[in-house]
Amino acid sequence: MKKIKFKGNPLTLEGNTVSVGEKMRAFTVSANDLSPFTLKDTSGVRVFLSVPSIDTGVCDMEVKKFNLEIGNIKGASCYTISMDLPFAQSRWCGDAGVEDVKILSDYKDRNFGEATGTYIKELGLLTRASFVVDSEDKVTFVEYLEEVTNEPNYEKILEAIKLAK
Repeated sequence: MKKIKFKGNPLTLEGNTVSVGEKMRAFTVSANDLSPFTLKDTSGVRVFLSVPSIDTGVCDMEVKKFNLEIGNIKGASCYTISMDLPFAQSRWCGDAGVEDVKILSDYKDRNFGEATGTYIKELGLLTRASFVVDSEDKVTFVEYLEEVTNEPNYEKILEAIKLAK
């Protein structure tokens, strides 16, 4: 099990961590209308952002940053997954004006957390992590942040999206 920290306190990630070069594992999460959403519902170059809660400062900044950037990268899409309830996610997206990033919930079965090794055992939340997946479902970039409250490396993620095919 991978170890991370939240405000300096050690925590444990459960599930199967993802490595560059492997196929993205199948998962099922919930869309804002509670319908199931799977990896098969995506195509092209994708970035999957795992965040603890979109309604917190760092997560808010992260999703808004990708909302601004992803529309400028042809053929790429961005999905943010958290444990927030779909209703709260929908409200947040409307309030924040987020339209280019699809927000999804892993609240029901923790399936994304299991498939990507992002489920924080002690908190019942997802950790902050980023996965870039190419059009063949191959993972081309992975970042698990050691400290959950830190921002991801935006430049490296955006560059990985541009390099993926």
